[in-house]
Parts: sequence; C-alpha cells; structure tokens
Amino acid sequence: MPVSAPGETVTALGERETLRRIVRRLPKAHAELLGPGDDAAVVAAPDRRTVLTTDMMVQGPDFRLAWSTPYELGWKAAVSNLADVAAMGAVPTALLVALAAPPETPVAVLEQFADGMRDACAELAPGCGVVGGDLSTAGALTIAVTAIGDLEQRGPVLRSGASVGDDLAVAGSLGLAGAGVWLLYRDGSTDSDAEGGREPDARRARVVRHEHPELVREQVAPRSPIGLGVAASDAGATAMLDVSDGLVLDASRIADASDVTIELHADAIDEAADVLSAIDPVVGRRARDFVLAGGEDHALLATFPAGRAPEGFRVIGTVRARGAHSVTVGGTAYERPGGWDPYADWDGAAG
Repeated sequence: MPVSAPGETVTALGERETLRRIVRRLPKAHAELLGPGDDAAVVAAPDRRTVLTTDMMVQGPDFRLAWSTPYELGWKAAVSNLADVAAMGAVPTALLVALAAPPETPVAVLEQFADGMRDACAELAPGCGVVGGDLSTAGALTIAVTAIGDLEQRGPVLRSGASVGDDLAVAGSLGLAGAGVWLLYRDGSTDSDAEGGREPDARRARVVRHEHPELVREQVAPRSPIGLGVAASDAGATAMLDVSDGLVLDASRIADASDVTIELHADAIDEAADVLSAIDPVVGRRARDFVLAGGEDHALLATFPAGRAPEGFRVIGTVRARGAHSVTVGGTAYERPGGWDPYADWDGAAG
C-alpha cells in the first residue's frame, strides 16, 4: 500500500483524514466484534477473563528517530506489548494504540508506523489486530499501546510461582539488543557539548546498521518468541516474564516474587556470550555483561519443574532456597544488574 506524499503533514490533513489513512493499514483482530469507528471497540472474551497490559514509548528516553525507522517503531511498540501478554501464558488478541505526534509530522511516518505494527502482529501473533486508539499532538512523538490477551481456559502464569528445584529456562536471544543500543550510543552519535553529551546522528547510525546489522535489528525491531508463551504454560511453567530490563534484573523479579534465589549457570551464560560474540566480534569481552544486563531482547524467561522445559526453551539456571542474594551467577552475586530507569538514565537527548 503506498504511503502519503512527503508534504502531507498531520496538520495539513487534519485528524479525521490522518486517522482514516492509518486505520486502513492496520490489521483486523480475529476477536474483533466491533472495531474502529465507534466510541469504543467490542472484543470477544470467550474465557471470561481478559489479560491486559500497557506500555508507553516517548521520543528521547525510549527511542531515537535518528536510529529507528517509523516502521521499526511500529514493530517494536507491538512486540513490547505482545511479549507481556505472552509472558502470562496468554494469546494476544487485540491492541489499542494512542499516538501523539508533533504537528509537522508527515502522515507517511504514521502510515509506516502502522505497517510495522501490522507486520509484527502477522508474523509473531497471527490473529491479533488493532481495534481502536487515539491521535493527538505533542512536542515529541509519543506512543501508548494497550494489549489484550485470551488465556483460553489456562491459568495465568505469574512471577510468584517458582519453586525450589525448578529449572530456569529462556526462549529467544540474550544480549543482542543491549549490544545494539550500546553501539548506537557509541558510534551512532556525535558530541553535542563540552561536558561530553551525545546527540543521535542519523548518518552515523546508518554506518552502524551496515556494520552490525543483526545487533541493531534486535534493538530497533526485536523478534520475541510470542507463540512460546502458550507452549510454556502448557508445559507447566511455574513463573514467567519477558526480558525487557536485563536477565539478572528480570530474574530477580521472579526470585523476589517467589521468595527464592535463582542461580544462573555460569556455563550457560558463557555459552550465550559466545553466541553473541560469534554473531558480532565487536562486543568482545563485554558480551557477558550484555547477556546478563542488556535488556530489550524481549525473550521469555520461565521456571519449570525439573526436566519439563518445552522445545524452544534452553535451561540456563536453577531455583534455590532463598539466600542472601536474589540472583547469583555460578553461585556469585552479579554486581551490575542493569535495568532501565528513565528518571535516572535518560541523558536528555531526543534524536
């Protein structure tokens, strides 16, 4: 489907026509009973329970237009919410999308964003679609997505169910997205002030993409194993979440909720670091830290009764009785747990 001409901005077309052009590109959800066009959507809920999650992405702290295409933003906005639904052991059924865009934003940017959401749903969560949302204006592009899921008569998989003796297993990549954003900060930016500030640079970012395609792709458009959330539930997963803030930090959330200690196997972490280094040797000795603290891969991390992890998951740890630390690596505390805090970590650049 062709995109609008470059000169057609949100202000020039107005809200009604802009919405019409966006909506026609979005996928229809199989669960949709009433979609865009009324004050609210109606979605089938055959299980009589509904899984709900929401996530916000703001230009600056959460993404840089110098680094991501509008299509990739749509893909990532969908995936970050689909993964949360999958981590509950549910099937994603519908999305609600609210956008606030600067008045000068070309409508083509929002159309490409819609294309990214459509393709992410089609590839990773077939049958999930966009049933409604909102459009407004703001000084920086802001994206808010709400995802809806169906448990299909399964119980929700919580963070609090891990038991001593369970295996810890992961599905999806570890460390690639963290390495990708590190490269973009390092080589896809220019110095902006005497105090060492860094401003995203689109030209430099294109060079980074060319030299490190897989790492950058997993940062800007992650491929989360959405369908394995249901497989994990069916295999008896006792706890689960998606790895958005880093393996150690997210594992600690399961450990704290379940009142246990999670021991990450040192050899499994080293193996994951070797895989990352083989994909792109530039990460070098940092590979292990990216695996443990990188985040944003949106892998699924789950605990299972010993020997019960299903196909697609690889065992990387064991659940132990509660000790002095929530998470250990080979029995030793990891001192750099990572994790993203926009109030502490954002450098103020918008890009």
